[in-house]
Amino acid sequence: MKRLFTILLLVQAALFLAACSSDPMPSGKGKSTYTPEFTAQAERTGLPRLHEAVGTVKARTDIRVEAQVTGRVLKVLVRPGDKVEPGDELVVLDNRASQARLDRSKQARLSAASMTAQAKDFIAAAKAEFSKAESTYKRMKQLNDQKVVTAEEVEKAESSYLQAQARLGQAEEGLAVVQSRGKEAANMVQEAEIGLGYTTIKAQEKGEVARRLAEPGDLAFPGKELLTLQTGASLRLEAMVRESLIGHVRLGDTLTVVVSALGGDEPLSGTVDEIEPLADPVTRSFLVKAKLPEVPGLYPGMFGRLMVPLGERESVLIPEAAVHRIGQLETIMVRSGDKWESVYIRTGAVYNDMVEVLSGLSGGETIGIGSKVGTE
Repeated sequence: MKRLFTILLLVQAALFLAACSSDPMPSGKGKSTYTPEFTAQAERTGLPRLHEAVGTVKARTDIRVEAQVTGRVLKVLVRPGDKVEPGDELVVLDNRASQARLDRSKQARLSAASMTAQAKDFIAAAKAEFSKAESTYKRMKQLNDQKVVTAEEVEKAESSYLQAQARLGQAEEGLAVVQSRGKEAANMVQEAEIGLGYTTIKAQEKGEVARRLAEPGDLAFPGKELLTLQTGASLRLEAMVRESLIGHVRLGDTLTVVVSALGGDEPLSGTVDEIEPLADPVTRSFLVKAKLPEVPGLYPGMFGRLMVPLGERESVLIPEAAVHRIGQLETIMVRSGDKWESVYIRTGAVYNDMVEVLSGLSGGETIGIGSKVGTE
């Protein structure tokens, strides 16, 4: 296998040399007759030195949708990717037990209301009887003072008065008891209504359904996740930055973010809005979260890279159109006096229509663009 790879490299090199020069040179340079359509200057400039911190695109907030009562799932009204608004119905549970509980509570409230009405009637009658007995007792005392009635008649009137007073007190205590039961029944109705409302689970915030973990027929109970909603105005890239580089990142910094899944070479601008102050003891890295703009096709879970600036480095840039590629070999045409020479180079990153030259040029050379290479 190694021998075959060597043969392929030799064949590629031979084809390249045959195309560029009929008299190849050991240094990788060869003279040729060449007339460019345009010329450009190899520019020596400072380029940012970047560290790629890998991370994952995540939603700003994830909400676990759970049931607050136990019940069988009847309907799941949303699927992953659906947009929801506050108040939208998400999951419907079997509400028959909750409805029966509410009906019993309402019946208990009606019974308490009826008993309260009866107790109030008893109090009204007891008050009338008490008022009459009190009036009779007072009159009999006055008559006794005038020696019109006997002491026995006064004692009889006093006894009736005390009995009426006792019955009034009992009626008032009875009213207090049934009123307490009425309040308890009203609370039970309210609780049953709340429980019945829990059988229809609604969205509390605007968001998007990320996961659906329940289907009709499943048993829902408190603590069991049914759906996952992603909320928040935007997504964030969460990346791990080494402890030796964390000093180059500050809150509020705008950094370049590359998400390869979006396609194209246009990077995103991420704003650092959170840096966890504790390093991971295993990786010795800090978690940095950068807020991302709303971009079509950007979803949680995608792989991303956060570009951490580390200063500048000297480099050479040339137009990408000047580079000729044959297999893995790269050459450009460089003017040397009144001649043009084919020079081997190694390229790096592309910046718009310019490409970085890692080796082969030192800057300031005149580069040919266009036309074709012809041998002397």
